[in-house]
Amino acid sequence: MKLNAGIITSKIAESKKFYTDILGFGVTFENDFYLLLHTPDKSSAISFLLPEHASQQPLFRSAFNGKGVYLTIEVENVDEWYQQLKAKGAHIVIDIRNEPWGDRHFAIQDPNGVGIDLVTYSQP
Repeated sequence: MKLNAGIITSKIAESKKFYTDILGFGVTFENDFYLLLHTPDKSSAISFLLPEHASQQPLFRSAFNGKGVYLTIEVENVDEWYQQLKAKGAHIVIDIRNEPWGDRHFAIQDPNGVGIDLVTYSQP
């Protein structure tokens, strides 16, 4: 089983720029209403679909409202990622920190309002 999270948004171009320039994702497929991106190691994917597109069933037409969704990206060295993203000018929404349960993480936000938590897990 493989998961591909999708976001229905009019901000496809902004999403492409953010995920490719900031996070290093690659383009798997794109056309005028759909964009499929993959993580650098190609293990995960995320897609973007224009709202109210005639080719889609009603279930897949309403635009995402920018609230209530987050993504977690597990990385080997979160401190390295933190420095790289700051150097690229990414807006850090939650500064890097250690949590009592063992996470070391920071967060950014994509153009659609999706919070993205970049984390390295360790034992508390």
